[in-house]
Amino acid sequence: MKRRDFSLAAASLGLLPLVSHAQQRPPKAGTDYIVLGKPMPVDAPAGKVEVVEFFSYNCPHCAAFEPQMEAWVKKLPPNVVFRRIPVPFVGNDTEAKQRLYYTLEAMGKVDEFQPQIFDAIHKQRQPLFGDAAILAWSEKQPGLDAKKFAELFKSFSVVGKAKRAAQLTNDYRVAGVPALGVAGRWYVDGDTAGSLDRALQVVDYLIGEAKKG
Repeated sequence: MKRRDFSLAAASLGLLPLVSHAQQRPPKAGTDYIVLGKPMPVDAPAGKVEVVEFFSYNCPHCAAFEPQMEAWVKKLPPNVVFRRIPVPFVGNDTEAKQRLYYTLEAMGKVDEFQPQIFDAIHKQRQPLFGDAAILAWSEKQPGLDAKKFAELFKSFSVVGKAKRAAQLTNDYRVAGVPALGVAGRWYVDGDTAGSLDRALQVVDYLIGEAKKG
């Protein structure tokens, strides 16, 4: 979902188009992925390769891509660190959705609730927009401490992480979501790679390149 068309309903979710002979060739810089002009800071420890996914809960493409993304993450080697970055676009309540993610992260609940949030928004069509709706949602979730959630949701640390995510999104020049960054050096999305399926293949290739130094 691009910045310029985030308000569209995106009725068609054909996320894996453009399958062609191009998918058989080695990834090429400037075609399948973008080399960042300035390396971005990474949070991964020395010796680890960081992969970041830029996403939005409001994005139907991200929702449809999530199962594939989760399966891919589970197969990552130990020397790869994966983290998500909620972007400050796609909808009119993006900052609240960013804080939703970072609140769950602070509670160690992302893996448990990530699929549920996508399902609530895109399948159940729940009006999960704005602070009040998000807080009301948290109160109905078994296994989620609603009081702690509310405290963290507007906390200084969570707000700060949302601002940092917005800055990192701009620094990477993220054009749309879902998109991926590798080692603070490369940017990949469905447009550059030709499809989201191939984007993950390109990321696998870039992880190998990052390991070479």
